[in-house]
Amino acid sequence: MSDENNKKEAAAKKALESKDAINRSALPESTEDVSNMEAVIDNQGLGKVNMGSFNPPKAAPSDDLLGWHVENLDNLPSKGKFYPADTIIKIRSAKAAEIRHFSTMDDNNYIDMEEKLNAIVESCAQIMSGDKRLSYKDILEEDRIVLLLSIRDLTFPEPENKLILKGKTKKGRKTVDIELATKNLIPTIIEPEIEKYYNSAERIYVIQTRSAGEIRMKPPTIGVMEEVTSYLQDRQEKEVELDKAFIQVLPYIVSDWRGLSLPKIFQLEVEYKGWDDRKYMIVYRLAEKMRIGVQTNLELEIDGEIATAPLDFPGGIKSLFIISDLSAELL
Repeated sequence: MSDENNKKEAAAKKALESKDAINRSALPESTEDVSNMEAVIDNQGLGKVNMGSFNPPKAAPSDDLLGWHVENLDNLPSKGKFYPADTIIKIRSAKAAEIRHFSTMDDNNYIDMEEKLNAIVESCAQIMSGDKRLSYKDILEEDRIVLLLSIRDLTFPEPENKLILKGKTKKGRKTVDIELATKNLIPTIIEPEIEKYYNSAERIYVIQTRSAGEIRMKPPTIGVMEEVTSYLQDRQEKEVELDKAFIQVLPYIVSDWRGLSLPKIFQLEVEYKGWDDRKYMIVYRLAEKMRIGVQTNLELEIDGEIATAPLDFPGGIKSLFIISDLSAELL
């Protein structure tokens, strides 16, 4: 037993000596070595630890998570000219509940159609001026069709859900498919004689005339048109005869839907009836020339020719968000 214990003690002593040798080799052997080591540390530092792997993952922008996309204002018929200069419009795809509400539209009821179209814009579009959130009612009426088509594209990105119209080349020699999409819409152009009166500071037209003085006009917003529609309903319910000429110019002489109401419109009608014939003629003609929007035909260039198709909705206006062709879904 004594020999065995002696062997174990010798082995342990040898292991300690080896460990001590390793520790000593890691230390500087002299004062000069210490000085050299300090110089290296001064010049190079102790090294850097990459903390990138310790950082939390960057949060995705909320717009990406919620599906909001910035709409290019240049794609709108208005080109964004009648909104505040710092306006941003964002859109997202329509959700199931919004589509279900849209599906209850009565195609034969103009007022119901307008309500359902505006409900989609209200839910699926945001309009901001700087840090200020504006209302969907501040969106121009004629910009609405482009926003609706853009929202549809986000809602139904699959190729089989495209709205296709049958078009023909101008010479009528070829029939082609033309997609009802913003890229094939043709915006109307306001004539230079009116455009020169555009006031970039006020974002409206300030028109100087010889006979009627200064006239301030702009294309109507959704909010203005909603109030005009309410006025039409009120007149019809009360069986009061409408002045159609007044209704044609009214949306263009009201710059803001805020404060617009049935009493206010009645007041404007009273003022309108005090116009002389010349002022009415000038305002009416200006409203005609101030209509922005899109033309009644789509255009597509194919094989060096321009093909056109009437702007229409296959299957009716509901086909915007209700798929009318089930063939792609049926097995």
